[in-house]
Parts: sequence; C-alpha cells; structure tokens
Amino acid sequence: MSEAILNRIRNIVIDYTNKHQYESALFWSDKAASLSQYHASDVYRLAQSMFHMKQFERAAVLIIKRKLHLKYNAFRYLVAKCYASCKEWQLALDVLETVQPDGSTSMVSKKILLEAEKVEGVPEDKEMIASLHLLRGDIYEAMDVRDIAADCYKEAVKADVFCYEAFDRLIGHHMLRAEEEQDLLESLPMRKQCKSVEEQNLLRFLYDIKLKKYNKPGQLEVPDSVDNLHENLDIATSLAERHYYNCEFKTSYKITENILKCDPYHGACLPLHVALLVELKESNKLFYLAHQLVSRYPELPISWYAVGCYYLLQPKKQELARRYLLKTTLLDKMYGPAWLAYGHSFASENEHDQAMAAYFTASQLMKGCHLPFLYIGLEYSVTNNTKLAEKFFSTALEICPDDPHVLHEMGVASCTNNDYQSAVEYFNKALNKIQELGDEVSIEEWKPLLNNLGHVHRQLKNYPQALTYHRQALVLSPHSADTYTNIGFVLSYMGNYLEAIEYLHKSLGLRRDDAFTASLLDTVIEQFSDSDIPVYGEVVEAPELPPTCTREFAYKPEDSLIDCQSEKPRKPLQPAFSDASGDSTTATPSPNNPLTFNYKLEVTDNYTTPEEAKCLDTPMSGITALNYTSHDESCSKDNDLGTSMTGMSYPHTRSKGTVDHDDSTWWARKRGEAHSGSTGTLSTSTVHGQDGSLLDQSAFTSPVTEQGGNQVFSTDDDMELDDSTDQ
Repeated sequence: MSEAILNRIRNIVIDYTNKHQYESALFWSDKAASLSQYHASDVYRLAQSMFHMKQFERAAVLIIKRKLHLKYNAFRYLVAKCYASCKEWQLALDVLETVQPDGSTSMVSKKILLEAEKVEGVPEDKEMIASLHLLRGDIYEAMDVRDIAADCYKEAVKADVFCYEAFDRLIGHHMLRAEEEQDLLESLPMRKQCKSVEEQNLLRFLYDIKLKKYNKPGQLEVPDSVDNLHENLDIATSLAERHYYNCEFKTSYKITENILKCDPYHGACLPLHVALLVELKESNKLFYLAHQLVSRYPELPISWYAVGCYYLLQPKKQELARRYLLKTTLLDKMYGPAWLAYGHSFASENEHDQAMAAYFTASQLMKGCHLPFLYIGLEYSVTNNTKLAEKFFSTALEICPDDPHVLHEMGVASCTNNDYQSAVEYFNKALNKIQELGDEVSIEEWKPLLNNLGHVHRQLKNYPQALTYHRQALVLSPHSADTYTNIGFVLSYMGNYLEAIEYLHKSLGLRRDDAFTASLLDTVIEQFSDSDIPVYGEVVEAPELPPTCTREFAYKPEDSLIDCQSEKPRKPLQPAFSDASGDSTTATPSPNNPLTFNYKLEVTDNYTTPEEAKCLDTPMSGITALNYTSHDESCSKDNDLGTSMTGMSYPHTRSKGTVDHDDSTWWARKRGEAHSGSTGTLSTSTVHGQDGSLLDQSAFTSPVTEQGGNQVFSTDDDMELDDSTDQ
C-alpha cells in the first residue's frame, strides 16, 4: 500500500473526528492501523475513536497489549482515562503511578521520559503533565481523598497555568479557603508561561474574579485591552455569585435571569439561579425551570437538583424533595449543594441527626464554603449543644466574616452563654450589615434580629432601648404574636402594667395557645392589682373639701386612664347628664342636642377596698369604658364595657436565631435561605364589636339611652356593649 493512500485514510479519520462522526472515524482508523502495522500515531487515533464511542475497555486493551502506555504519556493518560470512565479507580491509579527503582512512586518514569521519541499526531510528554495531574486529582476526589486531590489540582494548574479545569475544581468545589485561594493565584508561574504582559493581565483578571466571591461586588474593572469581556456570561456569573454571597439576592437574581435569557442552559449559572429561586421562594418559576431541565438533560445532576429544590419549598412534600435530591447525589456524589438541600429537608421536620449527617457530608465536599458550618452550628444550637454550636459558628465566621447570618448566630450563642456584651456587639454588626444592604433585606427574615437586640438590652436592664427594638420589629411584622409578647414583657419590667396587659392580650388574640404569654399575663395582672388604683378621666386640681361636700368635673371620653395621685382616693359616682345650658335632662343626646358627662366625686376617709378596686379592671384590648355605682351604694359589681380583641390566629413558627421569651432558652433556626424595607405605625386604639368587626372609638360617645332604669351605651347600629348597672 502506497504512503499516499495511507495519508489519505488518516486525513479521512481526522475529518470525521472533527465532524463528530465517530463511527466513521473508528472504521477508517482501524483500517489505517492495520495498513501501517499499528504505528503509534494510528493506534492513538484508533484508541481515541474507541473512547469517543464509549468502548473504554477495548481502547485500554489495545494500548496495553502494545505497551505503549509505558513509553508515552499520552497513551498512559488515555488508558487511565478509560479505566476512570469505567470507575475502576485503583486500576487507573496503577497506570498513572510508576514505581521507581528506589521504591517511590511517580507520575512519569525518568527513564521513559528520556527514551520517548516524538510521534506525529501524539502530544509530547511535557504537554501531558498537567493532564496527568488533573486526572489523578479526579480519581482521588472520587475516592474521597480530597486533600491529595487538591494537591494534584494545584500541581496541574502550576504545570499549565491555562489548565482551567484544575483551577475550577479547586474553586468550584470549594476545596480552598479565601487565603489559600489567594496564595495559589500568587504562586502560579504566569510570567514564565505567558508570552506577553497583555496575556498575563488577561489570565490574572479571569482567575481573580472567580476567587473573591466573599468580597464586595463593587464595580467590575475589566482591563482596557479586553473591554469586550463586559458582556461575557462567565464574567457576569462570577459577579452574580459575589452578590449572592453578600446576601444581595435580588441583584444577583436579576443578573442570572439576564444570563439565562441569552443562554438558557448555562452550566455555571444554573446552580446559582436555582439557589436564588429557593431563597426568594419563587416556586412557580422553579417548577418551570426544573421541568425544562429534566425534559432536556435527564442525565445531569442539576436537573434533579432543581426538582428537589422545588419540593423543598412545599411544606408537606419533604419526602419527595429527599427522593430527588438523593438521585442527584447518586449521579454526582460530589455535588455539595444537593447535600445541603438534603439536610434542609430533614431539618424542616426536626430530624436533627439526619440533617447533621447531610451537613457534615457537605462540609467535607465544600471545605471553603461557610454555609455547611453555619447549618451544623444551627442544628447543635437547636439541640442545646451550645459549645459545639459556637465552635462551628466561629469556623463559619472565619471563612465569611461579613455574613450577617453568621454574625446573628454568634450573637445568639453569646446570649446562651450569658455573655450579653458580646451578643450586643455581634447583633449590632449584623444590623449594620443589613442596613448597608438596604432594599435587599427580607422583612420577615430580619425581624428576629431586632427582637433579639431587645432581649439582650432587657437582660442588661436597658429597658427603653429594648422597647425601641421590639417596636421596630413590630413595624416590620405587625401580626407577630412573639413581638407583642416581647413588648408586654419589657413594659412589665418598666412597671407599665396597663399597657403590658394590652400587648399581651393582642398576642393571645393572634396565638391563643401560647402558654408563656398566658402565664405572663396572669403574673402582670396580679402585679397590676397590687399597684395604685387608677381612675378615668382628667381630674382638675381643686382644694380639699369636707367629706360631705361634692364637686363636679367634666369627663372627656377620649381621655385615657391615669393613676390617681391623691392621698385619699375618690370613688366615682353615678354620672348625670346636662344639656348645653347646664340644666339636668334625660333627653337622648344627638348631634343637634349634645350632652356632656358630669361626675360627682365623694372624698372618703378610707382607701378603696380591693373589692371596690375590681370595678376598675378593664380589658386591655378593645375599648375601655367606665364602671358606675349609685351615690349611696358601694361598688359591688364589675360592669366592664370593653370587648376582647379578636383576630386571625397565626401558626407559631420558629424563625432563625429567634430568642425565646424564657431567659434560659434561645432559639436558633433559619431554613431557606429572601428583602425590602417598609415602615408603618402601630395603632392601639382599635375597637372590636361583639361580632369581631372594627368599630370607630368615636362611635361610643353617643347615644345613651335608659332602659328600665339602666343606662346602656350603644353604637350607631344599636350594638349593646355593656351589662346593666344597678341604680
């Protein structure tokens, strides 16, 4: 056979390989190898064609029989790659490592390197050094020997600074911490391997932007020589990742959404986009994305990871979430985010042991990421193992010192250890970080931080500051029963029992089965009953009168309850009505005939008895009204005109890092990973009628009617609000 025909067949093989017609390439490469009596270059092309056709063992046997793997690194790499594709990890390592005469192992024999000759169409041995280190690192990582794998990846990227796969394994799999990543970048021989300064600057920029994921995003500075990289999708993905790790989820989501519009299946962007959809609780968009991925790429782990994350957002479908997340780990057991989500599914059902097992696996796979250590600490905190919780929180803080989640949990751990000064420092740092985020902050997510600041200041007996933080939390979440209880708790310490009872009533209106709030309410009521007796209305100062003298004063219905400061308490008497001229009348008040209340107070020589004081007990939710007695009879009946506040009952859920009302118990829980600020005011004058409807307080100023000698207050719709009063 002439050399021209053989060269023609070799060109046909190369042409079909470039066209991805591997079956045709395999057919002609087999003929070329036979015609050349298995020349090294033809054997290499034939083995490559078999590898492309996934005939791995056949390709390995072809090379080993001719012992070409002992002479050329390219054949050595191809044989090891075939065994690794069959998951024969030990056989692959045996091929890669050569035993030296001194007993040590090496990737390449020095003797073989000296004897190897250059073959056309086969890469040189020096060109394959980085690939051999990369493959060796992949094998060790698959065998869960991650420390050696990381060393192999470092050697690969140092042998060839353009070997992005090795660099991506180190960074994408979170094998290194921030300082180790920076040391690696500084140790790369860019100046030696790059042919120009411009090439060196480009390489440093592309690697540097992937390293600083915990740094502030800032403005992207692209070298002038490569200004067009502003629109590169990989660069945009790296920028979105920075926003994500700085808790700027909405900004990051906008970037990833634009990326997927240009490239719907961008491999580096998809895991980040799925995490953002979970954080922002966009279940509908996540369902659509998962459906598209499964229908097009059922063999990829990201497809089933998206399905598992969708079910993770459904409260009662955690079993389905675990099923699909487990399938993700079977496809790629190194997929760290799937292990994190797998732990979340157990933690949401209070299965702490299984959750921690999943988090520990994630921590081994993501050594340079702070999230696994944060969640392990949370589980230990929930199970009251505060020492281990603080240890893992400290590890997370070392990796990511500016994450407000970590700072918040460190504050909770300090509170548990009764180190309130340190807790205040951590909480204030977290609050400062949140204020920097602005609209990125989720209202519901950061309400526990304000409440916890209130708890700590209460422990430090700084009650006004504690009350301020609790009221700020109430503005963020007006329907939080916990916050109402917290405010009532602080007010009771401040001696403001009346307002404390009001807030505790509102808390029970939102969550009636809260045992702590009910017990606290009973205690505050007992303290209130032992305190000074209050009277209603504004008392105008007047000289002390003889016991038999009386005087009148005007009562304003809008006046609030005040404490009586007189040495001799006065007993309210039966009100009389008078018209505008001051004459007594029994006419019904109306807009054209306004009436005013007049009270007669009798100064007594003795203090009011506890039985009489009961007349002044009032409910703290709803309208507060007076109790009346006749002029010649002692007060003996509680004629409470108030109505209890009614409202929807909200389920009691545990928020991340929430400190319980009990001083000895501090909660810590946050699942799921979302932010916009809002302002509002709390209204304490809301009135509810007997049917639960909201009523205007001004409606209770009219009219007053008499029925059978009893005076009855009613609203415009004749809703009766009080029992009868003895005359």
